[in-house]
Amino acid sequence: MTVAFSAVATTTRSILLRDVDSRIDGLLAQETGEFAHFEERGVDPATGQPFGDAGRLLRVFLERQYADPDEELLGLLAGPAGSAPAKIVQDREIPVELPLHRDPAGRRQIFGSTASTGTLHRPAGDVRWAKVSVVGPGGEPEAAFVVAFHPEREQDRADEVFRILLAICGVALLMTTGIGWVVAGRILKPVRLVRTAAAQLTGQDLTRRIPVRGHDDIAALADTFNAMLDRLERAFAAQREFVDDAGHELRTPITIVRGHLELMGDDPAEREETVRLVTDELDRMSRIVEDLLLLAKAERPDFVTPEPVQLAELTADVFVKARTLGDRRWELAEVAEGGARLDPQRITQAMVQLAQNAVQHTVPGQTIRIGSRVLGPSGAGPSGSGPSGSGPSVSGPSVSGARVELYVSDSGPGVQPQDTEVIFERFRRGTARRGTRGSGAGLGLSIVRAIAEGHRGGRVLLRETEGGGATFALLFTLELALETDLEAGPEADLEGGPGTGPEEERT
Repeated sequence: MTVAFSAVATTTRSILLRDVDSRIDGLLAQETGEFAHFEERGVDPATGQPFGDAGRLLRVFLERQYADPDEELLGLLAGPAGSAPAKIVQDREIPVELPLHRDPAGRRQIFGSTASTGTLHRPAGDVRWAKVSVVGPGGEPEAAFVVAFHPEREQDRADEVFRILLAICGVALLMTTGIGWVVAGRILKPVRLVRTAAAQLTGQDLTRRIPVRGHDDIAALADTFNAMLDRLERAFAAQREFVDDAGHELRTPITIVRGHLELMGDDPAEREETVRLVTDELDRMSRIVEDLLLLAKAERPDFVTPEPVQLAELTADVFVKARTLGDRRWELAEVAEGGARLDPQRITQAMVQLAQNAVQHTVPGQTIRIGSRVLGPSGAGPSGSGPSGSGPSVSGPSVSGARVELYVSDSGPGVQPQDTEVIFERFRRGTARRGTRGSGAGLGLSIVRAIAEGHRGGRVLLRETEGGGATFALLFTLELALETDLEAGPEADLEGGPGTGPEEERT
């Protein structure tokens, strides 16, 4: 900005000086032209005849002229060789230090010059001049009319304007700098707050937030930073809670193992029972560690590796593996036809975990249903369903963009309303249970949710089963259009299958 202001002031001064030179050139040309015209056509007022004397010509002309304040009109008459020419001047004061009519050397130099115009450089100040020579009968100049202009005052005015512009530019620069400093300080204040808040963040204190004011980009930055702090705070809290829960769950079997080993006697039967108990607790610890490692891997992008699978084959394999988990009444409720892109190993792991969970919440003789079906794009119902009877029904998609659901439904006590929001969290168990309670650490449903959400568009759902019980379903968006060789059956509601009832989603 300083360079710009200086350039403006310098350019203005150059323009003003150029205007001064142009005006001087015009004045010199005007005065010399008037004298040349008067010399050619003028007559002596005393005789009425053309002038016969150069001195008389110059005196009459000078008496009739009115010069500018800085302009000097004079006539020069040739004198003896080597001497300064005689002068004829107007009776007026010239506001300069050394007028030309008082400078013999300058008059001699101008009179002797062969040029008609020029600049006389003197220590007392330069003089712009122009002359018209009056030639005598012998062809030699016997006189000359000289117009001299002293440009000091005009140049001083240009310099004064230049200095005023510099002062104005300086003041404007200071004001602009001050205003810019204040405005930049106000604009960058939220940025400084962000930097200060980031510098004060620690793993123990993530509660600091940036005040958000206005609706500009800086406010948006502060709001985004606060949102990031919210996510960090939740992540750190979840991490601390996870570490605390994991430590608690691992501390219990360690305490049991240490207690039994410390109290173990020499009796062989007692030692055998102690070894059995210790082995059982170590196995439980091993399962907890394996589940924790699995949940840690769920954050990796290669946790699931989808591939084309046949839904009917996948459902049948899960049913065959699940029915060995306990003495229950196992039913293959319905089977979806067609293909989908899923990770068959992870889906089988999740479905078997849901089946194991159903076994733990039921007693021998109660019914557990396993099935799969394809839902329409809106999720309103399956695209096709078979009749419900002793054999499984079959559903298949008729349009692209459908969704597939794999579910496990039991006839146990169901899930209490207060548990629906927490049972998918790590180390959380329901408050109402029937049947044989497993020795798990409350990580099974967390693993199921991680597997479901590891697939694009996947999630796990919980809803009541008609007649009592709970239905856990894995819902996926089909990435490819599915084909089926079966004719679509009558449409059925989503609530008309084995898992009817209100649907609740863990988010």
